[in-house]
Amino acid sequence: MVVKYEKGASDTRPWGTWEILDTGDRHTVKRIVVTPKQKLSLQSHEHRDEHWIITEGTAEVTNGDKIIRAPANTAIFIPAKTKHRIENIGDTNLVFIEVQTGDLLDEADITRYEDVYGRV
Repeated sequence: MVVKYEKGASDTRPWGTWEILDTGDRHTVKRIVVTPKQKLSLQSHEHRDEHWIITEGTAEVTNGDKIIRAPANTAIFIPAKTKHRIENIGDTNLVFIEVQTGDLLDEADITRYEDVYGRV
C-alpha cells in the first residue's frame, strides 16, 4: 500500500483548488473547490476508487456512461478504471469531499481523455 499524499498538501488548478484533509494506510480525503462554470478533465484511475460528497453548489457528474445532476448532499461512488468528470454548473463555488481508497494513492494515477485546459 502506497499513499503519496500528505495531510495539508494543496494545489491550485485551472478549475479551482484541492487540499488534503487526511490520509491513512488505504485512504486520502480531499476537499475540492471548483469555480463557477469550470470542470475537471474526463479521467480515470487505475488504482483507486473515489467516493464524492457534494457539500456546496450543484454539479454535473459524468460517471461511466451516466450523466447526473448532483446538488448538495449527493453521494457518488466512482470505481477504479471508470471514466469520470465533475463540472460546476452553478454561479457559486462547487465544493465536494473526495475520499480515495486503494493500494496506490498518487496524484500521478490519472489518465486524461479530454481536458478543456490542454493538459495531457
